[in-house]
Amino acid sequence: MDQRKLYKTVETIANRDFASEKDMLIEVLNQIVENEQIGVTGGRIWKLNQKKAAYELLYQTGTIERIDEKFKLKLAAYPVFDLIAKERTILGDETNEELRKKGIFKYSASGVGDKFKVNDKFYYEYLLALNSDFINEDFRITLNIIATAVTSQIKQKRFRVNAKVLKDDLDKARELQKSILPEHEYKFHDYTIFGVTHPAEIVGGDFFDYLEIGDEHERLGVTVGDAASKGVVAAAEAMYTSGALRMASNFELRIAPLMKRMNQLVNKIFADDKFVSLFYGELSTNKGGLFLYSNAGHNPPYFIKHNSDEILYLNPTGPVLGPAPTARYTVENINFEPGDVLLIYSDGITESANPEFEAYGEERLIECFKKNRNQSSKEICYSILEDVLKFSIDGKYADDKTLVVIKRGS
Repeated sequence: MDQRKLYKTVETIANRDFASEKDMLIEVLNQIVENEQIGVTGGRIWKLNQKKAAYELLYQTGTIERIDEKFKLKLAAYPVFDLIAKERTILGDETNEELRKKGIFKYSASGVGDKFKVNDKFYYEYLLALNSDFINEDFRITLNIIATAVTSQIKQKRFRVNAKVLKDDLDKARELQKSILPEHEYKFHDYTIFGVTHPAEIVGGDFFDYLEIGDEHERLGVTVGDAASKGVVAAAEAMYTSGALRMASNFELRIAPLMKRMNQLVNKIFADDKFVSLFYGELSTNKGGLFLYSNAGHNPPYFIKHNSDEILYLNPTGPVLGPAPTARYTVENINFEPGDVLLIYSDGITESANPEFEAYGEERLIECFKKNRNQSSKEICYSILEDVLKFSIDGKYADDKTLVVIKRGS
């Protein structure tokens, strides 16, 4: 399942009004089990009891035999739990005989919520344990995304209770964010690039940038990123990621190691309920129009040839930045011919909704892109943005919107 779609699915469920956190966690778990695309057959929610140094069973569901509600997971019996604070999700072989009698031979556990100190070590306040027929590295990434989304909603709900927005600080944040964005239009040899971002609030988590690489600027990096938070927090994360990418690109000449370094930085610096999707590509003076790229869980950009209506999707070549610190990223390529166009966008474009909660969607975006493909990069950008804003006027859901168009001239 697409990582961002999975995050949005869990976020949508958790964002509803619930009487308590427990009710929210139960509903999320039930919906995950019912969603066949995720591939989860059942699961349990455990809550940390600091005084007893153990996790207590809060809820369980699925086809597996029920565990005694009084059963506890003692921290001392599971030294591997120490890793959850660092890696969020662990996979292992069950050693507890009582649980093995219930048919649980392998387990997964993901940390959710805040961390609390017990005996000089930190543990998440909740553990989300999910059953699947395939407990492997892909499943670990799925659990990381689910746990990240749930933790984000828990923290946002708690924050809203006492949050007060200071207008002056927001104005300063908006001006600071505007100052780091590049000029909309950029020309690189026979390529014309145009980018624009439209935050849903005063500040937002989307960003784009153009990076001149090499002493003679023989290459140009083009990037679009989307921090998974909202408002000021998202803006701060976007600014950090953008700045870190600029610094890293100065000494890391290869794209795959660059993305790996960025992933490790985001994992180390950001809160563990945050992540960033990032598309990064490089233009060069290569006469064949070579464009190298790596996609960290971002929406697949659309590439269209000047003499064809077929859309080529530049799919992810690795997971989103943050949740999986040891993830690897590969590099793919396309070739620009004169008249070819690449559209890079954030999910705020396709997920913009009208008053009936109907999303703008990929089909409308592709149709608008094809309709305006013969215009300039600037005209393509503004035509799409105008169409999205008209469609979503008075809509109840809005996210940051970013577009970058690269077009090769003749």
